[in-house]
Amino acid sequence: MSENKAEQAEQARLSRRRLVKYAGVGATLAAAAPLVGGTPAQADDERRFGNGGSNGRMWRAGDHHVHSEYSGEFDTKTNPPTFHKGADAVYPIVTNAIMAKYFGLTWAMCTDHGGPTHSKVNLEQAYPDLLRSRVLVPEVLQFWGMEFDAPALDHHTLMIPHHDGEAQQLFELESRFAKHDAFPADPGRDTEAKMVEFLKAARDMRQKPLVIAHHASRSATGLGVWGQDTPREFRNGNNTAPDVYVGFEGAPGHQAGPLNGGARGGYGNHPTYGGFDQMTARVGGLWDSLLGEGRHWWITATSDSHVHWTRGGSDFWPGEYSKTYVAARQDYGDIMDALRNGRIFVTTGDLVTALDVTAANQGRRATVGETLVVSSRNRTDVEVEIRFRPLDGQNANGDRPEVRRVDLIVGQVTGVSSNLDADTNPTTKVVARFGPNDWRRQGCDYVIRHTLREVGADSYLRVRGTGTDEMEPAADGKESPWQDLWFYSNPVFIRVR
Repeated sequence: MSENKAEQAEQARLSRRRLVKYAGVGATLAAAAPLVGGTPAQADDERRFGNGGSNGRMWRAGDHHVHSEYSGEFDTKTNPPTFHKGADAVYPIVTNAIMAKYFGLTWAMCTDHGGPTHSKVNLEQAYPDLLRSRVLVPEVLQFWGMEFDAPALDHHTLMIPHHDGEAQQLFELESRFAKHDAFPADPGRDTEAKMVEFLKAARDMRQKPLVIAHHASRSATGLGVWGQDTPREFRNGNNTAPDVYVGFEGAPGHQAGPLNGGARGGYGNHPTYGGFDQMTARVGGLWDSLLGEGRHWWITATSDSHVHWTRGGSDFWPGEYSKTYVAARQDYGDIMDALRNGRIFVTTGDLVTALDVTAANQGRRATVGETLVVSSRNRTDVEVEIRFRPLDGQNANGDRPEVRRVDLIVGQVTGVSSNLDADTNPTTKVVARFGPNDWRRQGCDYVIRHTLREVGADSYLRVRGTGTDEMEPAADGKESPWQDLWFYSNPVFIRVR
């Protein structure tokens, strides 16, 4: 794992004593504690990718949507505006990293949202703190980026690759395109045309960032009644930059809302379902509509941590409840590669710690994010293997969650739709449901095998599981999030030729 020059300089400058002064004695002691589940090496082993790993890749848990005290407020009575830390989110960057480590994450991302001239705050104030945090908590790879004030849309992750010019790259994109960065305000920043311009600029950069939509239907007023984010905008953005604009949060943050009387995810207009956004949770809904066009459109799960629920907020710590697992080496580049290419599964409440979904035909195999090619001239049965590993021990709530059911979901890929507003895929169905009597133990894993007979058309498959008895995730109310746990894989595509 290489370090950029700024990190090396920061490491040389900061003695252990100065680190203690910077982070506090308690924080430094916490930073020395092992990852949840044992040492980092043991944690990696429990999160391996496939049967024994692939090219050193293991299942590594992370979170790409975490706020720090640099999600603050601006006094616009002054010129330039005066920034005040801690108005919206309250924790130092290093505190988030320490807690991410404590709850078993090996990668995380600082994503503060902007405001007038926030690009300069990020560059001059927040980024130096990120460098210090990387020195103090090296076990957690800490990405640089922001919660991008996307033109014409709700917030998005803007994830910058790890390199010597990462701070300047974010400054360039935020200062040019974030809709709230201009001072005085510029209404021309808040248009879909500006969003497309931003994606073109990102697409053409040598170091390509990633863009992922946050809480995509939080502003929706009903089932399929979209708000700030619409199917048309997702399609236009993905068409513009398919290797940059790659997905949305399947499970948004703010999942601790019900513990303080609020809604899960902050979804006050129309609820989440089992903690997941309706765009993801509805079988045959918008996510399936995008997958049915063959789009490589992935889902993630995040904390959106601002203020912990025990301090009156609606949030869990990074990794405490939601985890995004990527199949990658412990390397900045490979983790971004996994996110870009869909080697991802997500879970809440540590219901599972590994999930491998494999499709095979005539000696060929493909897993999540990949495509299995099937010859129509030969046998077209596809053998599906689902291999999951439950948590060995207690989760952060002191529970021992158990998987009660796993669903195999299949839909057809029918090509790009002429209707940019399409939000359903009527071909997508739950084709099989499995309970404890349907899987067998193999080491620390449980294995399910199922045959899809005579697959004659391009299609995809994906998997979800739950610790509940719900056949479909129910609309969320005020129930404890710890009693409503789910996991979702990303898709495996099948191409028939």
